Amino acid sequence: MDLFATILAPFKWLVSAIMVGFHDGFSAIGMPPANGWTWTLSIIGLVLVIRAALIPVFVKQIKAQRGMQLLQPDLKKMQEKYKGKTDQLSRQAMAQEQMALYKKHGTNPFSACLPMLIQMPFFFALFQVLSGISSAKISGQGIGAMSAEQVKQFDESTIFGAPLSASLLHGGGGNQTAVWILSIIMILAMTASQFITQKQIMAKNMSEEALASPFMRQQKMMLYILPVVFGVGGINFPIGVLIYWTTTNLWTMGQQFFVIRRMPTPGSPAAKALAERRAARGLPALPLLGGKKAEAAAAEASAAAAAVEAKSQRVQPQRKNRKRK
Repeated sequence: MDLFATILAPFKWLVSAIMVGFHDGFSAIGMPPANGWTWTLSIIGLVLVIRAALIPVFVKQIKAQRGMQLLQPDLKKMQEKYKGKTDQLSRQAMAQEQMALYKKHGTNPFSACLPMLIQMPFFFALFQVLSGISSAKISGQGIGAMSAEQVKQFDESTIFGAPLSASLLHGGGGNQTAVWILSIIMILAMTASQFITQKQIMAKNMSEEALASPFMRQQKMMLYILPVVFGVGGINFPIGVLIYWTTTNLWTMGQQFFVIRRMPTPGSPAAKALAERRAARGLPALPLLGGKKAEAAAAEASAAAAAVEAKSQRVQPQRKNRKRK
């Protein structure tokens, strides 16, 4: 536990520093320092900073997801090739071929989870900061970059009568009915936004090959398991943490909507819809993000062949030969 706290210490300081920065800014423009909405906007500001910093990682995640979907036909062929073979050499050969497939498509199964994994230390750090507010106030201490006075202000701040440091399971002062109602609403919003995000990916942004693959079964499991996990875990989260996670889920939902509409997966319903919209406007098709490297190479080869053919077509029947006749 001490090791875990040591690892999280710099994240706690960074999380609290960003919150304090936004809090001081909102206070400077006239918002009450001890008001719950001032601290709520500070938590939302924390989300915006972290998610904006993760945009390059999100782009890599998109590429990884596209690669995982595009390699499914090859992966299925490989699995059929080694079906029923349980000896050590076959398993080793299958693993090597699988790694070669990942390398060929420029992806791996873990890249798709990268943004969530990077966010987790910040999430746990915020959880520790908000969970320790009440005890820090009693002892007159600060937390991370938050001074003792700011800890006191945060502990006294409420929205709709519910303290931001209170949770559904553990309470935490204030109006308990307001704590229950607000916590349940935030938990439902958090799980619903996560479910909708995953559902729109599966409904609109997967190719037919991906829909028929084992990868799809994993996606379906994640579709129902993750909201349940976060929903059950949400009863332990302080209201401030629920605000953070709901806001970051809404950001993710907006990002996915933009990606599905503007940069869909090749062969998906969203890609067909984009092609139809562009064709209706008389616009050329866009290159789609995350295609196979092999397909890119084939496209380059086709372009080179077309260029050679065009050159050969320019050398038409020579008049000099006709004169010689």
